[in-house]
Amino acid sequence: MSTTGTPRAAPVRSGAGPLPEAPSDGGSFGRMEPRTGSAPMAEINMTPLIDVMLVLLVIFMITAPLMVSAVKVDLPRASASAAVDASVPPLAVTMDQEGGVYVRDQPLSGPALERALRAAAEQNPGTEVQLRADSTVPYGRVVEFMAVAHGAGLSRVGFVAQAPR
Repeated sequence: MSTTGTPRAAPVRSGAGPLPEAPSDGGSFGRMEPRTGSAPMAEINMTPLIDVMLVLLVIFMITAPLMVSAVKVDLPRASASAAVDASVPPLAVTMDQEGGVYVRDQPLSGPALERALRAAAEQNPGTEVQLRADSTVPYGRVVEFMAVAHGAGLSRVGFVAQAPR
């Protein structure tokens, strides 16, 4: 527009030939010009993936020990039996409901029990103790016996269980 408010006419071009094209800035409507910049990346960036995997690893390492103690088990019954080394006869130990300990069906307690276990360990250090404990015997009593057996030199303790019905 001119300063007087009347529209101006477009300048007339003299001469033949096509009009020059206006520079494309990519913001105009119409045909999109192809980008001449960098090509799209065809690779996966591994850094975020590795970061996520390390975080998951740490989470599982922290929570795995906590989940083990949450399992409720009933130890006196078992469906599988372990292979027994036949070259060394096992030492049969039984614990009754009152917590009394019997070594080869002989009731023993205190120093007599320690002597019997120590004698078995001196005869053969690889002797396995096969413990038959009643299901009502407190776990603490079983652990006390295991400590006595370990102190006498018997480190192999096996638990004998009934097959499920």
